[in-house]
Amino acid sequence: MLNKTITQFNRIWDEDVYYSRTALTGIYQFLVRLEILFKPIRRQSINISTLVFILVATAYLLFPKLTNADMELEQVVLDDETISMIVSSMQNETTDYGRLPRSEDAPARDYFKIPLTAYTSDPAQTDDTPCITASGLDVCARNEENVVAANFLPIGTRVRIPELYGDRVFYVEDRMNVRYHYKMDIWMKDLQNAKTFGVKYATVEVF
Repeated sequence: MLNKTITQFNRIWDEDVYYSRTALTGIYQFLVRLEILFKPIRRQSINISTLVFILVATAYLLFPKLTNADMELEQVVLDDETISMIVSSMQNETTDYGRLPRSEDAPARDYFKIPLTAYTSDPAQTDDTPCITASGLDVCARNEENVVAANFLPIGTRVRIPELYGDRVFYVEDRMNVRYHYKMDIWMKDLQNAKTFGVKYATVEVF
């Protein structure tokens, strides 16, 4: 019986029935290559483990805050003030850009003693767009006497003329004829008031 079984196996092997010989030979060769590949790693496994341990220990000693970051974060408890600051910061990021708030009590950064005149939106005193200033502001639609024209200050500059108007704030929104430099024109609604104003010398506070 045993001899018969051995004979059958030999026949199957010799004839490569169902590619049995080919498959077993391929598996054997694969295992041999795998053994050759992992032999150097197996030899150095102790050295690699030692190196990893040294690196971890060094990181813990040199950077304790970094290695303990997760534990520290779990212990953080935010108070109401901190939460409020975080929320305000998030809201500020979604706020449209614009001019920064201005303190009305801030001291003037410059002073000019200059001649002052007045003008209106009368076409005879302006160009073909009498209501539109150099900054693009429609003074007729705005209808507020707080606009001045000046060539020596940037558009949007705030000024006050305490001797004539107390604490009223004016804004540089327009330009004068190029031949005028240290001079200022105050926009008025009424032409007669502008003529009556004439020419006055006063100190202009610039903010």
